[in-house]
Amino acid sequence: MVKILKNKQSLFWAGLLFAQFLLFYIFSKNEIIVHQFTAIFHLKKEFQNELFSHFIFSFGDIFYIIFIFFLLLFLFKSIKSRNFSVLLIILNIFYFIYQISWGMLYFQKPLYDKNKVEISTKELEKLTLKYIALTNQERKKIETKHIFKIKNIEVLKSSILHSQKRLPKEYYPFKTSNIDIFKTSLFNPLISYTGILGYYNPFTTEAQYNAELPNTYIPFTLSHESAHQLGFAREQEANFIGFLICKNSNNSELKYSAYLYATKTLVNALRNTNPEFAAQATLFLSQEVKNDLKNEQLFKEKNDSFIAEIFYFANDIFLKSNQQEGSITYSYFIDLLVLYERRKA
Repeated sequence: MVKILKNKQSLFWAGLLFAQFLLFYIFSKNEIIVHQFTAIFHLKKEFQNELFSHFIFSFGDIFYIIFIFFLLLFLFKSIKSRNFSVLLIILNIFYFIYQISWGMLYFQKPLYDKNKVEISTKELEKLTLKYIALTNQERKKIETKHIFKIKNIEVLKSSILHSQKRLPKEYYPFKTSNIDIFKTSLFNPLISYTGILGYYNPFTTEAQYNAELPNTYIPFTLSHESAHQLGFAREQEANFIGFLICKNSNNSELKYSAYLYATKTLVNALRNTNPEFAAQATLFLSQEVKNDLKNEQLFKEKNDSFIAEIFYFANDIFLKSNQQEGSITYSYFIDLLVLYERRKA
C-alpha cells in the first residue's frame, strides 16, 4: 500500500513537471504573456540588485553549490528508496522559479527580424576593414604595449554602469541601475577548462566572470553579462548590447574590447564566405593587437580539454531549446551590427 502511494506521489509530481513544460511552452508563444513576464523582471531586478550587492562574494555560486549538493543527495536517496517524490518537488520548484524570473525572457520580441536582413560579402569585407582600423586606433591609446592589462577593474565596472545610461531608447527604454553587482566566480580556475568566460545568475541577478581570463576578454565579458542584468536573455542580443555599452563608453579599455570583439566576429564570419580575404585582412592588425590575440590563443590552448567540448555541446543544446542560434553561429550579432552601422550612415 505504501509503495503504491509513493508511486502515485511520484507520478503526480512528474505529471506536474510535464504540465509546467507544456504551460510555459504555450506562454512562450503569446506575446502579451511574455511581455508581462518581462515587466515582472524589471519590477524585481532593482530589489535583487540591492539585496545581493551587499555580499562581497558570489551568493549565486554558493546557492548553486548547495542546490547541486542537495539535488545529488536526494537523487541518491530516491534511487535507494525508489521514491522520487522529493526530487521531483525540488525540480518543480526550481523550474517554476527559473521560468518566471528569467526563462520566459528568451521569448521577448527580437531587436530586429533577422529574416529581413540581407548582407553581401562586400559589405562584410568593408565593415571588417573599418573595425580593424578602429581596433588598431583604440589599442594605441592604451599604455600597455606588449600585452593588454586592465588598469583598475573597479573603474571598469563603474564605466560599464555609466555607459548603460547611454544605450539608445529604441534598444532599452527602461531605467538602468547604479548598483555594482559584478562578482568574481567562485569556480576559478575550474571554469577556465570549460570555455566559460562569464555567466549571469537569474536567481540573484549577479554577473560572474572568470578573473583568470586574458584581460582582453574581461571588459566585453562584463558588458555582456551586464546586458543580461538589463533583461536581454538572448546571447547574441546580449553580445550586441554589450558591444554598444563598450563602444559608447569614454573608457578606452571598454572601447578597445568592443572593437576587438567585432573584428574577431567579422573575420570569423568571412572565413566561411571569403577565407582568402579574412586571412589578408588580419595582416592589417597592429603588432599590439596581434600580441593580445596570441595571448588569448595561448590561454585557449593551455586550458583546452574535453570538459570544454562537453560544456560547448550542452550550451549549444540549451541555446537551441530557447529558440536561439546555438554556439556555432554569430550571424544574428552581425545582423544587428550591420543594421546599426547602416542606420548610422
